[in-house]
Amino acid sequence: MKLRSLKSVFKDKEHGWGPLFWVLYLGFFFVQPAVDGVSAWKWFLDGLGALVFLALYLGLFWLEKPRAVVHIGGMVLLGVLFFPYNGGASTFFIFAGAFVPFVVETQVVALASLGGIVAVAAVESLLLYVTGWPVNGWNVFFAAVFPLVVGGSNVFFAERNRMNRKLRKANEEIEHLAKVAERERIARDLHDVLGHTLSVIILKSELAGKLIDRNPEQAGVEIREVEQISRQALSDVRDAIRGYRSQGLTAELALAKSTLETAGVTVRCDAATTLKLPAVQESVLSLAVREAVTNVVRHAQARTCEFRIEQQNGSCRLEIHDDGRGGSTLEGNGLRGMRERVEMLGGTLDRDTAAGTRLIITLPLKEMTPKGCAN
Repeated sequence: MKLRSLKSVFKDKEHGWGPLFWVLYLGFFFVQPAVDGVSAWKWFLDGLGALVFLALYLGLFWLEKPRAVVHIGGMVLLGVLFFPYNGGASTFFIFAGAFVPFVVETQVVALASLGGIVAVAAVESLLLYVTGWPVNGWNVFFAAVFPLVVGGSNVFFAERNRMNRKLRKANEEIEHLAKVAERERIARDLHDVLGHTLSVIILKSELAGKLIDRNPEQAGVEIREVEQISRQALSDVRDAIRGYRSQGLTAELALAKSTLETAGVTVRCDAATTLKLPAVQESVLSLAVREAVTNVVRHAQARTCEFRIEQQNGSCRLEIHDDGRGGSTLEGNGLRGMRERVEMLGGTLDRDTAAGTRLIITLPLKEMTPKGCAN
C-alpha cells in the first residue's frame, strides 16, 4: 500500500486543496450531541467514530490506489452504527455517496454502488421509524435522499475526470514519443553528417601526407581544406541538433562528386532535369546521397559511381550505383536511418548488392517542376 506525499495531494489537478475544506462537513456529526447534551461515554464513541472516518477519508487522497470497498464501505458502516442515536451520522452516508463515483472505474459501477448506499440508509431509517427510534423526516432526507442527489451529480464530474486523466496520459505518451523520435533523428543526422565529413577529412589528410614530400604546396592546400571541412563539420553538428536542413540536392550532388573524385572514383550524374522537391523530401534525398557517398568511400573499393534522378510514375526516383565489391546484406546504422527517413515520407528504399551496390529510393510527388542539376 503506497502513500502519496502530502505535497502531491494538494497539488493534484482534480482536487487541489478541496479535501481540507470538504472535511469541515464532518462538523454536522457533532451538532446533535452538543444540542442534546449527551453523556461523556457517547462523546467518546462519537470522537472515536470521527477518527475512524478521518482515516478512511484521508486514505482516499493519500493512497495511490484506495480500495472502494474499504473506504466507502467503512463510511457506510459508520453511518449504520451511529445513525440510531445520532442523526448527524447521516453525513457518513453523504460522504460515501459523494465519493463513490470517484473511486470506481465506470459509471455503471458508480450508479450501482450509489443505489446500494441509498438503499442501506433508507432501510435503516425505515426500521428505526418502525421500532420507535427518534428519527425525524430531516434525518431520513439527509441519510437517504441527499446522498442520492450529491452522488448522482458527482457521477458526471467523476466521468469527466476519468476522461481528463486519459487525455493527460495520452498527451504524456505523445510527448514521450516525440522526445524519442527527436533523439533518434539527432542520432541519425549526427551519424550521417559526421560519418561523411570525417571520411572526407581522412581522405584529404592521407592525400596531404602523400604530397608533403613531392608537392608541399599542394599538400598545404589539402590541409587548409581539412581545416575548412572541420569547421563546417562543427556547424553541421549544430544544425543537426537544431534540426538538420541541407543546402539542397544540387549542392549535395556537387559535394558528392568532389568527395568521390578525391577518393579516385569516377562520377557520372544523369540528372539533367531533376525535380523541385518540398524541403523535407529534398533534405531526405540529400542525406541519402551523403550516406551513400560515405559508404562508397569507406567500404566499396569502387572505381565508378553513378547518380540518376528522374520522375517516374508520379514519384521521384533516386538511384545510386557503384561498381564496388557489394556482397554484404547487413544494414548498418546509416542505411537503417536512411530507410526510416524515406519510409516516414511514404517512400521506399531498395538495395541490391549482387553487382556492386545499387540503392533505389522512391518518394511520392504531388507537383513536379524541373530545375537544373549539378554535373
